Amino acid sequence: MGNRLKQQKRGAGRPRYLSPGHRFKTNLQYRRYDDIEKTGVLTGTVMSFIDDPGRTSLLMKVKYDNNETGILLAPEGISIGDPVDVGVQGRLILGSVLPLYRIPDGAYIFNIERNPGDGGSLVKASGNSANIVAKEGGIVYIKLPSKTTIVLSSECRAQLGVIAGGGRLEKPMLKAGNNHYKKKAQNRLWPVVRGVHQSAYSHPHGGKQHHVGKPTTVARSSPPGSKVGHIAARQTGRRKGKRTVSPTKKK
Repeated sequence: MGNRLKQQKRGAGRPRYLSPGHRFKTNLQYRRYDDIEKTGVLTGTVMSFIDDPGRTSLLMKVKYDNNETGILLAPEGISIGDPVDVGVQGRLILGSVLPLYRIPDGAYIFNIERNPGDGGSLVKASGNSANIVAKEGGIVYIKLPSKTTIVLSSECRAQLGVIAGGGRLEKPMLKAGNNHYKKKAQNRLWPVVRGVHQSAYSHPHGGKQHHVGKPTTVARSSPPGSKVGHIAARQTGRRKGKRTVSPTKKK
C-alpha cells in the first residue's frame, strides 16, 4: 500500500494541517440582522485597523453609536475617524453595509451574503470587488471577480467599495525564505511538490519520468485517494474552434 495523499491526511487530528485558530483575530461576520438594521440605521466610526494573519485583507474596528463594537473588512481609501453606516437607511458611503436593493446598479461591492443574514461569504480577498449588473423583482444579478454572474436575494447585505490591499501581489517574493514565512503565518503547507515528480506509491500521477501517462480527469464522486488532477472538468486540452492564421503568415 502506498503513502496517504495530502487530501487523505487533512483533518482535525493532524497538527501539520490544523488551522491555528488561536492566532486569528476574529471570525469575520456582519452583526446580527436585527430590527435596527431592517428598519433604520446604525452609524459607526472607524477606530483602528487590524492585520489578521488568517486573511489577506485588512480589517477595521468600528464603534457604533449604541456602544457596540464590530469588525468589518476595510475598503480602499478609508481612514481612521471616517463614518460607516449599517442598515437599510444607511448612506451610500465607503464601507457601509447595506442590503443589495439599496445599492445602485454598477456600484463596487464586497463581502456579499449568499443568503440574507449569513454574515457575508463572497468576495473577501484583498483588492477584489464585485458589481451589481441588474435588478429584477426580488433578485439581484452580481458579477463576481471571476466574471461569473450569480443571482442573489435583494435582502442580502454587502459593503460598498473595493477591498484594501489590491497591490499585494505586485511585489515579488524575491527569495524562498520570504514565501516560507508568509505561508507559515497562514499555516499553509509549502512547498507543494507536483504529483508527476513523486513516486508511484506516493501519488497517482507519480512513477513516470516526464509526464502522467494517462488522462488526469476524474469524476466529482471519486474517493480522496484518486481525486487529483482535473476534477470534474468540462473539457481539457486546446479549445476546438476556428483556425486562426498569423498576420505574417501567407495563405
